Amino acid sequence: MAETPYPPELMRDVAKRRTFGIISHPDAGKTTLTEKLLLFGGAIQLAGTVKARKSARHATSDWMEVEKQRGISVTSSVMQFDYQGHTINLLDTPGHQDFSEDTYRVLTAVDAAVMVIDAAKGVETQTIKLLEVCRLRNTPIITFVNKMDREVRETFDLLQEIEEVLKIDCAPITWPIGMGKTFRGVYHLLEDRVLRFTAGEEKRSEGELIKGIANAQLDELFPLEVGKLREDVDLIQGASTPFSLGDFLAGKQTPVFFGSGINNFGVQEILQALIDWAPPPQPRVAGTSGADTRLVQPAEAPFTGFVFKIQANMDPKHRDRIAFFRICSGRYTSGMKVKHVRAGRDMKLANALTFMANERVLMEDGVAGDIIGIHNHGQLHIGDTLTEGENLGFKGIPYFSPELFSAARLRDPLKSKQLQKGLQELGEEGAIQVFEQEGGNMLLGAVGQLQFEVVAQRLKDEYKVDAIFESADIHTARWLTFPDELTRRNFEREQAMRIGKDVDGNPVYLASSRYNLEVTMEKWPKVGFHATREHGQVLA
Repeated sequence: MAETPYPPELMRDVAKRRTFGIISHPDAGKTTLTEKLLLFGGAIQLAGTVKARKSARHATSDWMEVEKQRGISVTSSVMQFDYQGHTINLLDTPGHQDFSEDTYRVLTAVDAAVMVIDAAKGVETQTIKLLEVCRLRNTPIITFVNKMDREVRETFDLLQEIEEVLKIDCAPITWPIGMGKTFRGVYHLLEDRVLRFTAGEEKRSEGELIKGIANAQLDELFPLEVGKLREDVDLIQGASTPFSLGDFLAGKQTPVFFGSGINNFGVQEILQALIDWAPPPQPRVAGTSGADTRLVQPAEAPFTGFVFKIQANMDPKHRDRIAFFRICSGRYTSGMKVKHVRAGRDMKLANALTFMANERVLMEDGVAGDIIGIHNHGQLHIGDTLTEGENLGFKGIPYFSPELFSAARLRDPLKSKQLQKGLQELGEEGAIQVFEQEGGNMLLGAVGQLQFEVVAQRLKDEYKVDAIFESADIHTARWLTFPDELTRRNFEREQAMRIGKDVDGNPVYLASSRYNLEVTMEKWPKVGFHATREHGQVLA
């Protein structure tokens, strides 16, 4: 019997989707670029949702007080808009280095990424970490070299640094003419035209395009810069690797654009590259029964997807919890019934949300690549899969072993129930890792100090709990697996003071030092000690 073809309407709608994230080091201009992409995409009408606050800047999506005070993004936002007949899903990622785990989860939900580089600073540490995350999935990367209207580094040096440090080939698509006060615009190598720079304009008009690098008009307009531009272009065309769509899609080559996000310059070219080159939603590996896996195709009719983030109290007035859900196949319709695979029961998807810039709108229809927000009362955890009946789970959404540990101590001992509830919910949404020890002690694990600050503030604001975090005598944590029940019982009896349980009830060994961990591993060679585990995975 011939295989049923994919539904034509579903194939058409999936092909229109582009789902990407923006990655950068803090202060490279990611928030500004996010806003300008929304502006050019028509999702917001005026630039200016990025507001000055003393020296810091924050977007309206940075809703948490910690973010506003520090001018950083510590939560992930999702914004959807239509552009040139395509539906764009833009996933903002936390820009602070302490939030690598949350950023990783967001990057599992995208099909491409835009990397923002500060042209004065070049490749910075957080950019290196984030690109490594993208490399794990061979995510295609578009590079935007920002802040060309300032005094910046030499362009060839920048490209060489990107190639050497990030181990990815660069293919310049636009090339800057001057920098800082003498920044005149960019030359588009593929289209043989100059885009003239004018500071602060909302959108460029066609009158600013000058056709042909040999055009005499360039000599009149930029007599001091045009000679170097022509030399640079000759050098690029003779020495650099031309853009290859295949290498880009394989994550081996990045097309490079230059511009100034704050001045709306170069943003339109990024959007066009996403439409023209970025892939539509891709097939995803899912585990089925036993150790089997299969590729879930985005145009398959049955609905599937996974939760990659849970956010509580985005709207403080309603104390809501939203599960961010990436659709991997099929079509979402309001009120549909799906199977919650981990829980083994059916649930109804009613009143799911989509995020249009700063507004939340009821979702009527969604296909692979779209992100929907599901109202969640604790039933959904990060990594959970929803399907139309099939037992499968999407791979590659791990918890990482924390690097820092704290114990929460209450100022008011009568608030212990509120503390327990708050930590349980914050643990489920991935804001912090929570381990419960024997006797009910709650231990918190984080990849960076800022996570403790965020949790302390959210406990205070959302759960009315005033807690002090004290450093705990823990070096690292390892998830445990046992070959048999007898080994489990013997290990747990001997190591009772060093064992905790994570938010899903999995056993965790809490080592006091590297030496302590090594000695215990040597003594118990049959016990598995794991530095990561898959979200939603219940360890045997």
